[in-house]
Amino acid sequence: MSTDNQKYSLYNQKLFIRKYAAENGMVIVKTYQDEGKSGLTVSGRQGLQNLIEDVTQHKLNVEAILVYDVSRFGRFQDPDESGFYDFLLKKSGIPVIYCAEPVSKDNPEMSSLYLVIQRHAAAAYSKNLSEKVFAGQKNLIKRGYRQGGVAGFGLRRSLVDENNNSKGILSSGQRKSLQSDRVILTKGSESEVSIINYIYSEFVNNKKNENDIAVELNKSPQYNKYDFKWTKGRVHQILTNEKYIGNNVFNKTSFKLKKKHVKNPESSWVRKDNAFESLVSKEIFYKAREIILNRSNKFSDSELLDNLKLLLAQKGLLSGIIIDEDKICPSSCVYRNRFGGLLNAYKLVGYTPKRDYQYLKINNYLRSIYYNESQKIINAISLHGGWCEDSGFDNIIKVNDEFYLSITISKCKTLSSGNRRWRIRFSNQNICDINLIIRMNSDNYSALDFYIFPSIDCLTSDTLLKDINSANLELYRFNSLELFYSIISRKSIKDNLWNYQNMTLY
Repeated sequence: MSTDNQKYSLYNQKLFIRKYAAENGMVIVKTYQDEGKSGLTVSGRQGLQNLIEDVTQHKLNVEAILVYDVSRFGRFQDPDESGFYDFLLKKSGIPVIYCAEPVSKDNPEMSSLYLVIQRHAAAAYSKNLSEKVFAGQKNLIKRGYRQGGVAGFGLRRSLVDENNNSKGILSSGQRKSLQSDRVILTKGSESEVSIINYIYSEFVNNKKNENDIAVELNKSPQYNKYDFKWTKGRVHQILTNEKYIGNNVFNKTSFKLKKKHVKNPESSWVRKDNAFESLVSKEIFYKAREIILNRSNKFSDSELLDNLKLLLAQKGLLSGIIIDEDKICPSSCVYRNRFGGLLNAYKLVGYTPKRDYQYLKINNYLRSIYYNESQKIINAISLHGGWCEDSGFDNIIKVNDEFYLSITISKCKTLSSGNRRWRIRFSNQNICDINLIIRMNSDNYSALDFYIFPSIDCLTSDTLLKDINSANLELYRFNSLELFYSIISRKSIKDNLWNYQNMTLY
């Protein structure tokens, strides 16, 4: 349950399921619930995860699983995900019964089709609800209310009632308690506001760049008294955020339906100008914006390339540092943004770096396939009776609630001699228990084999593999992961006891 909707309250679901069980001669032996959790993903739904674990590991002696309806099992945006978890439970010999769904056992084909339709309907409901919520957020933004997020340096979140009467300042982490209350932004301390104005004055009037301003702020005892260091990026953010002139801007990025964060085009932003009291004048803000825009927009493509050709003739080579230090050329990031990367800009002026940059394309490809390769391993673990959950660490998953598994793709580097090398870095060995290495082929587009290192055996943080390795390294090499999956698969204590009793000792 993710809301207090009366129909789907936990109490009403329990009553309905109990009634169904009584009418069908069933006894409920255990209940799993996820209160206040979204059904869009299995992540965070400890109840569902525990249910799948207990059933697939045969920790429960039951004949069926009762769920109120398909939507309570999950509103997964990919209906196949819901079917996958359903299949895992059925594979263990325990069917899932949706008590409020008119599913007939006499016609399994039609029942399966009906469930597919209901799974799609459950997913569509969440999508429609997301759109309605977003429409409500847009309305509140246009009325001048803040929608989530920290206030930012120099600003505070102020709570107001439905009549816009102030109810005080919200401290960090505090949330409104009444649905009718709203949040607006107000000025912070005088010292913070003075720093904001100092940044704009130095940038616009004294022509200093963001990095120089950050250095000065860090040197000044008056300004360097916070629990952070001033950086070029922090200063740039202050110079470009419209909230400092009182504008309320929303939907710059989005994270709809628990999918990945995306940056939205400016045409998709939702805004309300003059929503809050400004910290700096609009005049100086737009002068700062003009300076920033002119750094990249004052040159046409041909002018940018002409300047780059001139720089190449003077220096004999090009690099990001050389471009940034030149007084005529704009920064290297301008060339990256305008031409889709420095290498593309180099190509347009006829410059080929001595260094082979093909590795950049390979690295980008390997990063792009990492998620799919990891997901294959996670799905295979599930099919072998295991389960995985997010560990909270990058590239590490928790398996069977017992150990942490690190998954790494090792790129193949072919030397001029034709010999191949693979470098493995065990950067997470203090966190994880097992390191699974996918060693790539010469083309780096397919897997060659696999290495599985327990962290206790990782004596160094950096290992170099060759085509032919020492015997102690070959002990960890496998042509497939079938043995790995069989090792982590679960067996009942009863089966293990039978095997123990029938062992022959030599």
